[in-house]
Amino acid sequence: MADVQIVQVGPDHLDDLSRLFSATRTTRHCWCTAFCSRSQQFLLGWYGGGNRRRFAALAAGDSDPMGLLALVGGRPEGWCACGPRSRYVTALAGRSRLLADSRREEDDDVWLIACLVLGPSPVAVGVVRPLLRSATALARDRGAAAVEAWPLATGVRRPALAHVGRERLFAPLGYRRVAVPTPERVIMRLELSRRTAPA
Repeated sequence: MADVQIVQVGPDHLDDLSRLFSATRTTRHCWCTAFCSRSQQFLLGWYGGGNRRRFAALAAGDSDPMGLLALVGGRPEGWCACGPRSRYVTALAGRSRLLADSRREEDDDVWLIACLVLGPSPVAVGVVRPLLRSATALARDRGAAAVEAWPLATGVRRPALAHVGRERLFAPLGYRRVAVPTPERVIMRLELSRRTAPA
């Protein structure tokens, strides 16, 4: 496979991200704002480009990138939403079951890998590991104390939740299971004071 280029997505690269998101109905309307918006705000933005405009506004107003885009031969093939846990208001509101035992004082210092989206091309599978490695490195560079992901547990088949990733993707990168908040989901966490295992 050609070399994978990973780029940070702030106000730049929105056109490239749009090319990736336009490939499916869900991402075309979601624009990875489900976790960054109140439910009513998200539903109202589903049609008419509201969620895209909200994503662009968040990208313009945040010093941290909204996530990382993988390009192969200049084509967008994968997306990883990542950032401080405090960005993801849906998870924080009322402390969801996934966050019930997490400490609120960590919300600004712990990063979350919230979403993984792959394009329809067969080469897209090859960008997952580079995206996750780069998201971990970005969190470290930005001074995060730890990085978390809330993927599907090993053996769980839920296509509708494929965007949260799978447990087996994170373990080789040094993440370890720290909680099982629901029968289907696990919390994987990497303390950034420790050395990340080689991929």
